[in-house]
Amino acid sequence: MGIYLSTPRTDKFSEDGENGRLRFGLSSMQGWRANMEDAHAALPDLDNCTSFFGVYDGHGGKVVAKFCAKYLHTQVVKNEAYAVGDIGTSVQKAFFRMDEMMRGQRGWRELAVLGDKINKFTGMIEGLIWSPRGGDLNDQGDDWAFEEGPHSDFSGPTSGSTACVAIIRNNQLVVANAGDSRCVISRKGQAYNLSRDHKPELEAERERIIKAGGFIHAGRVNGSLNLARAIGDMEFKQNKFLPAEKQIVTANPDINIVELCDDDDFIVLACDGIWDCMSSQQLVDFIHEHINTESCLSAVCEKVLDRCLAPSTAGGEGCDNMTMILVQFKKPNSSNGGSSEPSTESGVSSGQSIQTEPETDVN
Repeated sequence: MGIYLSTPRTDKFSEDGENGRLRFGLSSMQGWRANMEDAHAALPDLDNCTSFFGVYDGHGGKVVAKFCAKYLHTQVVKNEAYAVGDIGTSVQKAFFRMDEMMRGQRGWRELAVLGDKINKFTGMIEGLIWSPRGGDLNDQGDDWAFEEGPHSDFSGPTSGSTACVAIIRNNQLVVANAGDSRCVISRKGQAYNLSRDHKPELEAERERIIKAGGFIHAGRVNGSLNLARAIGDMEFKQNKFLPAEKQIVTANPDINIVELCDDDDFIVLACDGIWDCMSSQQLVDFIHEHINTESCLSAVCEKVLDRCLAPSTAGGEGCDNMTMILVQFKKPNSSNGGSSEPSTESGVSSGQSIQTEPETDVN
């Protein structure tokens, strides 16, 4: 059946966790797709005051999503901006760093280790789903030194991945996004999109694509990729006269910084396998309907996945891999006030801040 199975794989990988500030649940499911190309990271204690959550939706293979799930959060912490509290800059640098790290002999070797098959004809590397545990943070002393070898001129993978991450430190929420995975916050039951889906037809994306020498055909970059921003996809990043943020496809994330308040219920990060089936407000309403009756947050996520799964592959929607992370804020004893809409500020000058507006219809 090509990219679809004859019957969907409905077994799920689910996980729950918490600390003093929040609790989270997540679930992922392969569904009708022939392969599972999603990955995720859930680290409630990135450090003693910071939590990190990310969803990575791979395309053309699984390995870039796996690479991001393993390494992106470690590069956020390593960047010097992180040490002085500039999370927006550190996460933006980490997105670009993923592309740099996947090049050369060392990049080739790491991708091969993460993958379980190398296509000898295309050089595309495949692999199984991978998600990090908190303990993995303790084994990150590697400075990614240059390596000589037969793949020293490896320009990076032709496959790619979206990346949508949320970093929570005290009352500050930093969302970084490249691609069409999405982060949504529920404030008093109202859904607010904290990221923008990077589709090629958006004016800013189209302008960059054309200026870099690309084109858009049938809603796809150069007629093939239906995303304007992604990690990996190195064939679209070969213009040596342009910086990384101006390539046909860029890993440059939009950065959105939100000050959290007592009115905030939870955030959701999910790949487009969810958003193709439910609008942001529909998902927020569904979560509110079930969050107090389920035994854990991952059970709520599992209900969403089952709700989105299509009965057949005839329609297309509901046939994708699905991954969802639900993060619920623990309410403090005293009120710190709040506003009717999330107040935001620009994170970094070269990233585009998203103005949060009530979600109405994103499909």
